[in-house]
Amino acid sequence: MAYSHVLLGAETSPTHVTVRRIGISDLKDALRLGFADFYAMPTHAIFFCLIYPIIGLVAARLAFGYSVLPLIYPLAAGFALVGPFAALGLYELSRRREASLDLSVTRSFDVLQSSSIGAIVALGLLFLTVFGVWLAVANAIYIATFGYAEPASLIQFARDVLTTREGWTLIVLGNGIGLLFAALALTIGAVSFPLLVDRDVGAAVALMASIQVVLKNPVTMAVWGLLVAALLFAGSLPFFLGLTVVVPVLGHATWHLYRKAVDTELSERPSFPPPPTGRRYAADFPANLFPWAK
Repeated sequence: MAYSHVLLGAETSPTHVTVRRIGISDLKDALRLGFADFYAMPTHAIFFCLIYPIIGLVAARLAFGYSVLPLIYPLAAGFALVGPFAALGLYELSRRREASLDLSVTRSFDVLQSSSIGAIVALGLLFLTVFGVWLAVANAIYIATFGYAEPASLIQFARDVLTTREGWTLIVLGNGIGLLFAALALTIGAVSFPLLVDRDVGAAVALMASIQVVLKNPVTMAVWGLLVAALLFAGSLPFFLGLTVVVPVLGHATWHLYRKAVDTELSERPSFPPPPTGRRYAADFPANLFPWAK
């Protein structure tokens, strides 16, 4: 029964999820609304997305310190593969702002208590698997092109990649295969996580809804994918610091894109346990940041 809930949610029929047609104007509006959410809640957004530049800097440190330099670009590009999962708190904040609910930062963790959490975790594991496979494939392409020898230095690595036939083979082949992974992530993650934050429909229904959105709006969603890629690239400069703005704006915008592309008014909302009662004291910090803490 638990497995059925993870896959199909509170209901066993996906007929209450309707996919709409959207256009380029809807993408512009979603970005505008996403920026408005970020402007209204900047500290919350930065709180969640500060981890992105940290991860980027850690990845760079590992590359220079532990000879995984060839994986810097795949790691940076792979952020887009796990971004839909990492932005869960942003979807919740946008949902709460849309519904005129409390916007305190702790409320963004409410999704962890949602009855949809099983489906969210299942999809999150799927995205992490895709990310891991991408890194393995990128590493295999590098080994097939340059062998097992480690780069002697950053300058030598850049020279090998940019000025040799093997390097251009790596660039073309790696980016071509990376594009396929990005298309896969876009197809299964376009609206699946916002849908699970908003409705208790299960992982299978959320996946199918996301796929249907892309199939019904191929050109619009292709443009959306290119916009996301371009903004993430711009945000990664310099030193990934721009992602503290780009990622929250995209996260909020994804919520509004979901609201435009999917009609779920007849689907059941997730359920939450009752809020804790009693007073919370400053001495309980940091436990009192989390409403489910005992």
